[in-house]
Amino acid sequence: MRAIEISKPGPADVLRLCERPIPVPQAGEVRIRVHAAGVNRPDVFQRLGSYAPPPGASDLPGLEVAGEIVDGDLAASGFRIGDLVCALVQGGGYAEYVTAPVGQCLPVPRGLTALEAASLPETFFTVWSNVFDRARLGKGESLLVQGGTSGIGVTAIQIASALGHRVFATAGTDEKARACEALGAERGINYRHEDFVAVVKQLTGDTGVDVILDMVGGDYLPREIGALADDGRLVIIALLGGSKGQLDMGQVLRRRLTVTGSTLRPRSVAFKAAIAAQLREKVWPLIEDGHIKPVIYQTFPLEQAAAAHALMESSAHTGKIMLQVI
Repeated sequence: MRAIEISKPGPADVLRLCERPIPVPQAGEVRIRVHAAGVNRPDVFQRLGSYAPPPGASDLPGLEVAGEIVDGDLAASGFRIGDLVCALVQGGGYAEYVTAPVGQCLPVPRGLTALEAASLPETFFTVWSNVFDRARLGKGESLLVQGGTSGIGVTAIQIASALGHRVFATAGTDEKARACEALGAERGINYRHEDFVAVVKQLTGDTGVDVILDMVGGDYLPREIGALADDGRLVIIALLGGSKGQLDMGQVLRRRLTVTGSTLRPRSVAFKAAIAAQLREKVWPLIEDGHIKPVIYQTFPLEQAAAAHALMESSAHTGKIMLQVI
C-alpha cells in the first residue's frame, strides 16, 4: 500500500511517500480501506521527534481516518464488511489501509461524506474526554476555549454550544474571533489585542467561567486561574506555550479550583471505546440533525502531506486540514 512515513525527525519535507505492507488486523480489530485522514497537531510533534508512538503502534503518522471496513473481527460490533466508518487510531492513518480497534470505530454520520467524517474522531474524542468527562462541564455552566479556530477549538465550541452552554473563545485575529462566533461562541476574543480575563469577567458579571480548555500552558496558567469561577476547572491538553508556568496555590485552595490535564493517545482501547459510545449516543445525533458541522479548511492529496503539515504549522487555518487518500 502507499503510505506517508517520517524519514527522520525534522521539518515538513521529511515526510515521504513510501510502500508498506498492508496491516493485518488482530483480535478485536478491523481493517479499513482509508478514504481520507485528518492531520492533527500531534502528527507534527511526532514528525519533529517529540511525540513517539505508544509501544506497538504504527510508526506512520495519522490518528483519525474514515473509510470502508474490508475485514477483521466484527463479532458483536454491529458493523459489517463494507460499512463506512470513521475511527480513532494510535497511528498509521496516512496510508491506504489501517487497522483500528472495533470499539474505536463509529458509523459515518448520516449526510456526511467520508472526508467530512474523517475530520471528526481525534478532536471529538479529545473534547468529549476532557471537557465533559474530566472537567465535568454541567448544565448551566460556561466554557472558555483557547485557540478557538484550531481543530480542537471548532469542535469544542460547536459541541458545547449545541448542548446549551455559554461558550467564549480566543483567537489570533479579529477575523478568526468572528469565525468562533459564527460557530456558536457568544464572544470571540482577539488575544493579541484584548485581555481574555477582563473580557470573560465582564461578560460573566465578574464571576468567571466554569471550565477552560487550554492548549497553550506556559504563561497562560496564572491568567486562566484568574478567569475561572469559584469551583472552576482548568483542563490542559497541549503545551504550545511551554510546559512550565506559575500557579497561585492560594487561589486554588480558597476558590476550590481544579487544574488537570490529559493525553488521549496512550489510553486503553476500553477507555476510548467508552468515549466512542458516549459520542454515538449524545453527539452523533447533533451532527445528523445539522447542529454540529465538520469545519474543513483545506484538503490535500496523500502525497502532499508535507504541504498539509506546513499549513498546520503556519496556524493560518480555521478548522481541520485533511488528506484525501482515494
